[in-house]
Amino acid sequence: MDLKGLIVSLLMAGAGCAGDRCAAESHASPVDVDGLGATDRMVVTAGTGRELMFVGKDGLNVVGRIGFPAELTGTAVTADGKRLFVTGGGPEGRVWVVDGGSGELAGEIATGHSPTSPVLSPDGKRLFVCERFDDSVAVIDVESGELVKRVAVIREPFAADVSKDGRKLYVANLLPRGRADADYVAAAVSVVDTETWEVTKVPLVNGAVGVRGIRVSPDGRHVFVTHVLARYQVPTTQLDRGWVATNALAIIRTGDGKLLGTVLLDDLNLGFANPWAIGFSDDGGTLVVSAAGSHELGLIDLPGLLAKVEGGGGVDDPPPHNDLTYLTGLRKRVPLALKGPRAIRVEGGKAWVAGYFSDTLEEVDLTDRERRGGENRVLELNPGMEMSAERRGELYFHDGSLCFQQWLSCSTCHPDARVDALNWDLLNDGIGNPKNVKSMLYTHRTAPTTWLGARANAEVSVRAGIRHIQFAVRPEEDAEAIDAYLRSLRPLPSPRLVDGRLSESAERGRGWFETLDCTRCHEGELMTDQDGHKVGTLTGVDVGKLVDTPSLIELWRTAPYLHDGSAATVRDVLTTESHGDIYEKTKGLSATELDDLEEYLMSL
Repeated sequence: MDLKGLIVSLLMAGAGCAGDRCAAESHASPVDVDGLGATDRMVVTAGTGRELMFVGKDGLNVVGRIGFPAELTGTAVTADGKRLFVTGGGPEGRVWVVDGGSGELAGEIATGHSPTSPVLSPDGKRLFVCERFDDSVAVIDVESGELVKRVAVIREPFAADVSKDGRKLYVANLLPRGRADADYVAAAVSVVDTETWEVTKVPLVNGAVGVRGIRVSPDGRHVFVTHVLARYQVPTTQLDRGWVATNALAIIRTGDGKLLGTVLLDDLNLGFANPWAIGFSDDGGTLVVSAAGSHELGLIDLPGLLAKVEGGGGVDDPPPHNDLTYLTGLRKRVPLALKGPRAIRVEGGKAWVAGYFSDTLEEVDLTDRERRGGENRVLELNPGMEMSAERRGELYFHDGSLCFQQWLSCSTCHPDARVDALNWDLLNDGIGNPKNVKSMLYTHRTAPTTWLGARANAEVSVRAGIRHIQFAVRPEEDAEAIDAYLRSLRPLPSPRLVDGRLSESAERGRGWFETLDCTRCHEGELMTDQDGHKVGTLTGVDVGKLVDTPSLIELWRTAPYLHDGSAATVRDVLTTESHGDIYEKTKGLSATELDDLEEYLMSL
């Protein structure tokens, strides 16, 4: 059966498909859009929908579906469209190999924790897969399906692209690694030499976090990276003109791996919230960037941008990353009808944009610069599906268009409702005393929700965030929906677990955790007594106050640690004299015993 005649194909019993629909009870949540060789078809990867949707370009209609047994994160397609490599499975990471002609499962490859962003080498012989929570990239031999190499990168590799000659793999690390109380805190791009497997890094500008997109230019001379540019070193007294956060595009030169500059995608009084996907027109003349938070595209004159960047002095005189007018005359903003554009396919003068929250695929004519979002063709990927309160709350949590001048969303500082690895001075407990960002996991069960207890509970925090961080006035039902979303969050299993259980080392560490009476504060199912304690680390206006006991669930995911982000690792927490009486308890442990205790904590 060829793609034109493709019908529903179930890869596994219980995949959640019925009749002519797969996972009809779930939102599609499209996360990727790819072409299929020389055919007139595209393939849309439906993340929570757990299926591939084959879409005809001319009719903009779904012509076939393939269901999967787990959530999906991305798809890579060979140049001839004959094989598709689909990533997903979360903690039980998988790459499913699909025959592009028959639509049948041709193989399955085990990978690490939460694989994403599959990319093929130019010769089609290797598949690179980001193993997000293993902080690594898997290198897979396409012919044999065997793991060739596992390459360590920095932190949460989220996206990747390969150079035109296949010799370099560029990896976007979502978050910084290290202390948050430093003068410089930023994520970086890992550059992997695919011959020697040596890894170098390109540090991004101070405050660069939430690195979601990375693409090599059509001519292979530059790498473009989308990220949030957090102004974390100033108190959040105002929001306009990017005072708290701006949204950026970094430009790296492939020849020497230098960061040429960081360009702001915003305007003076209008943010381009949460930049995400990147695409290029066929002629290389237009760079297309999506704003997942403000639901729009930016169409940038690529030759004009590069001439301005390199003409301004290149590495020695990069464009200022605080210039909100830099793209004037070079960029057009195109509003979209969809919500949450997280994937783009650009081809033949058109861009097909996937709306994660709206479950739609929107077609944008790049040659018609006057076109508005309401005029674009839109394909409903999941017609009849209505948003639950949790889903609406998830949308609002990620929706920068609801913010004053749409500079940011809740997810700007809480990516995936977790942490951005920064300290912020939010003014809820004074000024000049920044605090480390907390995860939103279980916040509705672990009151209070701020380090010093300034907010009585999560409900208060949600509404205060809308008013004092987003500078917005919104209906109560919006806050209630966000509450519902946050209550629905569940922890991911730690990558340190072995077959879903504590390792032998972690089991020994649990014994030390109990012996040292750590359970006195970190008790119960949520591992917190929900009380405040004097820990001896507060300074300035905070001296003498009590610090809330944080939950230890998903501790492996929320570095850096302590209220001021001064501990880069759990080991630092255990061996730092200034934090409460922890050091007094642990200083008698051997290095091996400390290893075991750390392994237990990182397994929670």
